[in-house]
Amino acid sequence: MTTALTLLKDVFGYGAFRGPQAEIIDHVIAGGDALVLMPTGGGKSLCYQIPALARQQAGHGVAIVVSPLIALMHDQVGALHEAGVEAAFLNSTLSGEAANAVEKRLLRGELTLLYAAPERVTTPRFLELLDRLREAGKLSLFAIDEAHCVSQWGHDFRPEYRALAVLHERYAGVPRIALTATADGLTRADIVQHLQLEEARQFVSSFDRPNIRYSIVEKTDPTQQLLRFIEGEHAGEAGIVYCQSRKRVEEVAEILCRQGMDALPYHAGLDAEVRQKHQDRFLREDGVVMTATIAFGMGIDKPDVRFVAHLDLPKNIEGYYQETGRAGRDGLPSDAWMAYGLQDVVNQRRMIDESPAGEEFKQGLRGKLDALLALAEATDCRRVRLLAYFGEQSTPCGNCDNCVAPPAVWDGTEAARMLLSTIYRVQQANGLHFGAGHIMDVLRGKVTDKVNQFGHQKLSTFGIGAALSEQQLRGVLRQLIATGALQVDASSYNTLHLTEGSRAVLKGEQPVALRESINQPAGRVRRERGSRKGAPPAAAAGLTEAAQQRFAALKAWRADVARSHNLPAYVIFHDATLAAVAAADPRSVRDLEGISGIGAAKLEKYGPGVLDVLQAMA
Repeated sequence: MTTALTLLKDVFGYGAFRGPQAEIIDHVIAGGDALVLMPTGGGKSLCYQIPALARQQAGHGVAIVVSPLIALMHDQVGALHEAGVEAAFLNSTLSGEAANAVEKRLLRGELTLLYAAPERVTTPRFLELLDRLREAGKLSLFAIDEAHCVSQWGHDFRPEYRALAVLHERYAGVPRIALTATADGLTRADIVQHLQLEEARQFVSSFDRPNIRYSIVEKTDPTQQLLRFIEGEHAGEAGIVYCQSRKRVEEVAEILCRQGMDALPYHAGLDAEVRQKHQDRFLREDGVVMTATIAFGMGIDKPDVRFVAHLDLPKNIEGYYQETGRAGRDGLPSDAWMAYGLQDVVNQRRMIDESPAGEEFKQGLRGKLDALLALAEATDCRRVRLLAYFGEQSTPCGNCDNCVAPPAVWDGTEAARMLLSTIYRVQQANGLHFGAGHIMDVLRGKVTDKVNQFGHQKLSTFGIGAALSEQQLRGVLRQLIATGALQVDASSYNTLHLTEGSRAVLKGEQPVALRESINQPAGRVRRERGSRKGAPPAAAAGLTEAAQQRFAALKAWRADVARSHNLPAYVIFHDATLAAVAAADPRSVRDLEGISGIGAAKLEKYGPGVLDVLQAMA
């Protein structure tokens, strides 16, 4: 691995590999196929970029990188240029003339890496280019990024990825590396099958992101809860807020702006130019909050996202993990915060039930949703449950809301039996089904016009749950729906229906344990951590006051350089690198050598500028 270590240090400026990187890189350099599962921020890109450099030096030619997003290609190619690596992309942003120029450079052997989308890679024209490279012995390797997109069980399924099997069929001797941050066993099997990676070596890293604190609160007033969370812990910091609908995205962005935050909306209904402008601002500016649907996020490499918030329940744990993983890519403390309630459960169930997919597929989706609901309702360590979903055993983390402030638990079995009995009695009395609100009114003995209209005050279950609060009953309902003991009929005003699973609960054979409150623990977590208002950026938290001033000056210099290069600031230098420079207070270019993140090309290109900034402050 001497060559790979030398490349890591000289080109990228890092002194050592992390986790399984060295083993993966060694395997791919030697020509082996690989499936790599590594969490967001774990350094997946280096696992194919360094083999591409090493194999080119050995005379094997160019590496082809299949990447799903134009913006991601642009930034990754820009980052490679900054590191002194010859790379290019072929996508729809290029004119015909520019695309021809890239193809000529490719055939002349001037590129180390070429990025392209799956739709382009599988076209006859592109395959003809690959044929010519193979005939010349100049096709080094294929890297398939975001490989979970090949699976119908993945959260970002793209049918175009399945056509990538042609790479194995047509270029059998060229090594392939498929990479993803999220794949449970079902998704992993799909990737292997559809990309024909049966003989590939699988590298599965820990899915743990210990710097991320997971907190889930029960929805009461979600917008106000979000505001308290951001203002209390992440004022002035970059973050992402996910909402389910486009309308909600617009509303929340407007509310955040009225509160003085720099917030932008992002969803598929916006004009492409507006989406690109907002994404560019998020990537290139400090402290921007992006309010978005899941249309935003795949391939977002911004390292200093300090929080990811969900105002609506995602569809499954893979989506949740992928989205929360966009926080804290720099390894510094970050938050994954979510608010969810009964309506979230109803909505997700309805979307599955109304899907035109086959019953077997729907059953798979329900199982994935159930796993996420179990995480949300959990009273034990959230990280243990999250990692267990991906087949990884762990111990309580001490850093999620349940660990920091364990919630009180109450036995909801009797409440669940009363609730199911009420649903049965109401249906039996009138031959009609009713929604959650009315059922809770009957159970709690609340006399309403509807109760009087249908004579439900005469039922034996009327008022037997008077001691239970509406919040408690909503918790019971959530769990009964989540476990399939109750069904919601979305086609009939979200009415409640008993199922086969109701019987075990009614007989007392199925216990129902519930957390007393989901709000209170998260509040205690916030108070313990304290407000970050006026606090220095996370990367500079451990610096002296003088070093923090140097850090701020270096960030301002970096912003100017990034604007002039039309690149995100972190492509020039990560915050962690600037913090290390600020702490070292170097006086010469030699003093900058060995600082993590400063390779040979960046040292030559930016070393004098960095020293000028520091000398101006001396």
